[in-house]
Amino acid sequence: MDDRQSLSDLAEGLMDHSGMSNPKQLSAVARQFLTLQGASAVGICTRETLAGGPPSTDLEYVLPGARSAVSFAVPMNQKKIERYLAKESHAEHQENNISVNTFVTGLACSLADYWNQKGIVSRGLSGNGVYRQDTPGGMYDFMPEISHRYLAARSGVGWFGLSGNVITKDHGASVLLGSVITTAELEPTEPLSEEDSYCDDCKLCFASCTSGLMDKKELTSVVIGGEEFSFSERRSYHRCDLVCGGFTGLAKNRKWSTWSPGRFEMPESDEEFEQVLIETIIASEPRPPIAGGFLHPAMPGTRMLNVTCANCQLLCHPDRDERKRRYKLLTESGVVVQNPDGSLEALAPEQAEKRLAAMSPEERSMYEKVGEE
Repeated sequence: MDDRQSLSDLAEGLMDHSGMSNPKQLSAVARQFLTLQGASAVGICTRETLAGGPPSTDLEYVLPGARSAVSFAVPMNQKKIERYLAKESHAEHQENNISVNTFVTGLACSLADYWNQKGIVSRGLSGNGVYRQDTPGGMYDFMPEISHRYLAARSGVGWFGLSGNVITKDHGASVLLGSVITTAELEPTEPLSEEDSYCDDCKLCFASCTSGLMDKKELTSVVIGGEEFSFSERRSYHRCDLVCGGFTGLAKNRKWSTWSPGRFEMPESDEEFEQVLIETIIASEPRPPIAGGFLHPAMPGTRMLNVTCANCQLLCHPDRDERKRRYKLLTESGVVVQNPDGSLEALAPEQAEKRLAAMSPEERSMYEKVGEE
């Protein structure tokens, strides 16, 4: 008993609690912890700097007594993004996207665990795929517990681009965001100035989106901690469900597509979307599975979700000429079709039309509405 007590006393003596109540030092620890492991930018919000923000900036929703949040970005592989946009490789970027997302979640949990071991109650959030259950539509409203985007913009990790993606100085929008919520009092960082933002309204994010999610005229604004942020008004999020969910992806001019082999047309009216979404999901159900992917709670059953789009994010590079080059890669990369073994292949638009025309009506109906051009 005495030996055990002595060991406990020794451990307590060796435990370094210095600075564990110092906001400046704790904030420096967070930045060091995250950047050493690969974060390209780190920022900090507090309850005060998030005051008056949307519901998804309420830190206490996920952690009672929360005072602060650490926001950070981790970049994806740029070379794999280029090959993805050019339709040279689907698997490389998909695997990188999934692994970086998993890494972001693990990194957030690691910092939270570090602080928890020091007696500071903290929680690391998942990088994606966790939604509030207490909204009218539950999970299918896709409202996050805490918005990584809002925390990142308010803390200066990046800016809001016109697309609504958070864009960063070094890696553009090709980053994945993470957040750590803590009861510690941290030292907040300021948002980046509008003058420093590279977004010049080039609208290539609009041109690369086959879903029509972003309104081309209207902007939406949010005020967080007295700071106003603006980006394009979002139309029905079910538009992104259809395209980013891989159910469809053919451009209106039919000359290029996302990595989805689906060719179902997108209705102009948001009111038509619910029925179209249901019909499209049912029609695409018999498709052979694509290699890789990940489980997502919104997908039917245990059906895998694949990365097939995110073009608005992946095109958005700090250099305008690079954005144009990537847009050209995307729009000259052809149209994706699916082979019987589930593999994806990019063909010239005319060849893709012939491939679909040669299918039986039953097989073709998995990819487009039979009888409609």
